[in-house]
Amino acid sequence: MMRRKAAFGFVFATVAIDMLGFGMIAPVLPKLVLSMAGSDSAHASAIFALFGTIFAVMQFVSSPVLGVLSDRIGRRPVIVLSTLGLGLDYVLMAIAPSLSWLFVGRVISGITSANTATAAAYIADVVPAEKRAASFGLLGAAFGIGFVVGPAVGGLLGAISPRLPFWFAAGLSIVNALYGALVLPESLARDLRRPFRWSRANPIGSLALLRSHRELFGLAGVMFLSVLAGACLPSVYVLYTTYRYAWDERTVGLSLALVGICSVIVQALLMKPIVARFGERISLAAGLLCGGIGMAIYGLAPNGFAFSLGTPVLMLWGLSSAAHSMMTHRVGPSEQGELQGAIGSLRGVATLAGPALFPLIFAAAIGPLRAFGVPGAPWFLATAMLIGSMLLALAVTRDDAVASEATAA
Repeated sequence: MMRRKAAFGFVFATVAIDMLGFGMIAPVLPKLVLSMAGSDSAHASAIFALFGTIFAVMQFVSSPVLGVLSDRIGRRPVIVLSTLGLGLDYVLMAIAPSLSWLFVGRVISGITSANTATAAAYIADVVPAEKRAASFGLLGAAFGIGFVVGPAVGGLLGAISPRLPFWFAAGLSIVNALYGALVLPESLARDLRRPFRWSRANPIGSLALLRSHRELFGLAGVMFLSVLAGACLPSVYVLYTTYRYAWDERTVGLSLALVGICSVIVQALLMKPIVARFGERISLAAGLLCGGIGMAIYGLAPNGFAFSLGTPVLMLWGLSSAAHSMMTHRVGPSEQGELQGAIGSLRGVATLAGPALFPLIFAAAIGPLRAFGVPGAPWFLATAMLIGSMLLALAVTRDDAVASEATAA
């Protein structure tokens, strides 16, 4: 039990440090690109967009590779080596003399950061099925911590030097990798491992596992819609609040901190007791419903105060991470890496599509379609996605409800 807790602590720290690193470089990367582009803002914006796209593409491609590889050689070497690789990549970006080198760094970042799929597989290995929802909730809290703390630390360090956040992130990742190499036990027994096959280790091939089970495929659809709807937040949040409520940088920053804090509270403190009381199916549906209501509040809010009231409701959406746990129940121990890789690819598709979809809808709503008076159109689309995913979740997990009723009887 002590080894299990220590192992989970390391995996939690790994995900938190990954997110913290990404958050730290977020405030300084655009400025670094701009300085290398010769202060040409238009050119720098195009390069920065390319960096974001290639990062998402590499995660999309690499998640199933690392997941299936971990089914073959074990979780420990994949997590430790990818964490070390991420740290060395931050060093590369810290000393990058040109945009080309910085581009290479973003490619490597996309590959090595796909280790979150293997980290999730590790959790599925060491945590009993009935406790996985709470554990995946804690992983979600790690994302929230990085979201809140990372940009603040990056901004402070970036004020000293735009390259200092890269060095700091590198140090965190390398130290964590060395710690993992010394203390992290392997979670996948040798007799449960299976051969590595490229037919499974690619985004298209990984979908075969999701299609192998009706409920698994349905839950994959739930997760995809949820992640796609979530892309609305980073894509239009700043644009929308600046346009509609005239928020300045300070107000936007404080409101985003509130988003992160509420997310951490839900996933770290509320997830476990709610799932224990109501079960994964009800928690999943409730989370998606709250997410839809929160998005609708954002779209309807007449002022900034009303908009902020939607944040605590929206962050209850974190309960929907129960879908992740429910998916792990439907595959065997030797398939957890492949499953998490497939989930990573789904997230990659949503990450690619969302940042293009929602800003275009917002641009149309305040431009050619302005006469309709619906500036909150992106939020309403996200609401429809979340309500649709809730209905799908209830439909595909109906057998779970029947089984629970039978057990209770």
